[in-house]
Amino acid sequence: MSSKYVLLFPGQGSQSVGMLSGHSDPLIAQTFQEASDALGWDLAGLVREGPAESLNQTARTQPALLAAGIAVWRLWQAQDLPAPAALAGHSLGEYTALVAAGALDFADALRLVELRGQLMQAAVPEGVGGMAAVVGLDDAAVEAFCAEHPGEGVLEPANYNAPGQVVVAGNVPALEWLEANGKARGARMIVRLPMSVPSHCSLLRGAADKLAERLATTTIHTPAIEVRHNLDATSRGDAAAIRDALHQQLFRPVRWSMTIAQLRDAGIAQAFECGPGKVLSGLNKRIAKDLTSIALEDADGMAKATATVKA
Repeated sequence: MSSKYVLLFPGQGSQSVGMLSGHSDPLIAQTFQEASDALGWDLAGLVREGPAESLNQTARTQPALLAAGIAVWRLWQAQDLPAPAALAGHSLGEYTALVAAGALDFADALRLVELRGQLMQAAVPEGVGGMAAVVGLDDAAVEAFCAEHPGEGVLEPANYNAPGQVVVAGNVPALEWLEANGKARGARMIVRLPMSVPSHCSLLRGAADKLAERLATTTIHTPAIEVRHNLDATSRGDAAAIRDALHQQLFRPVRWSMTIAQLRDAGIAQAFECGPGKVLSGLNKRIAKDLTSIALEDADGMAKATATVKA
């Protein structure tokens, strides 16, 4: 087995009150407190005690998940292992990957994703947009399905998550049309997601342009580890190119299937999910069955992954 491995950072949907409580190392609490100090509000307390309604607000979720991913990354670094061959993150997780790679300062990234969440929440009024998962159609079929929408409004692929699972974003009437016509187009099911923000579609172009203004004044270094970007599954070393990728990421789809497939084809044998939850590990098993995927959300996962790399 190849010793090359990748660390992957999850995005929204992986958060929960008490996340990472399966780790007893003080680095976790220290990282959450460092995030609280940088942001000027009690992120550590919100993660520890909730309430879930507050943690699930986009502008709170994003810095909380970034802090959680960096907390686990710091634990991983403490294991004295060979460096990963690459890093990647799903949506918000791309920012966490850039912090881990040394491209973004932790405090800068926390404030950046807090703003990102605020801009996303403000971009589309409650009840106007949303997202739905299309299950059982390949990527091209989902693209054609969206293109057939006869009404006004946006309907676009947003997350190419795994073969046969594509998340679509857009206006609510368009999503309702999608649901009503899914079976006739061959979809096994269409599931509306509990998200009011239609991420990674053109409805967020204005929010992305405002985020670009902050990105322009944020220091970005050359990554010390390759980071594969959601936009096109390729890495970038130039600050201007990274800024452009982060700008476009907000209104263009996340190409997760492509990212994992290309990493596997590059000789990556192991993938470790660096943060709370097991969402990415589940997707990876559908994209590349021969890729070993382990979630690092608790001490058992960390020990299993560490042993795998050392073997």
